[in-house]
Amino acid sequence: MIIKELERMEEIVASNKALSWDGWTVVNQYPSEKGRTSKNGVLVNSKWHLQQRFVPGTNGWDIPQKFAV
Repeated sequence: MIIKELERMEEIVASNKALSWDGWTVVNQYPSEKGRTSKNGVLVNSKWHLQQRFVPGTNGWDIPQKFAV
């Protein structure tokens, strides 16, 4: 799903605790031991997480439908 307006994206991030901002990029991050071997794995506070990053393009942010509900 494409989100074009910053205000709408801010509402989505505010209503979902798994989402956060990194500059203009929206980050979906959650703890998982699979992060240890995944290319999307990151170590946060000595715990492994999986992370998806949604970088805005010319049309806006392309995020999964489950976040926009």
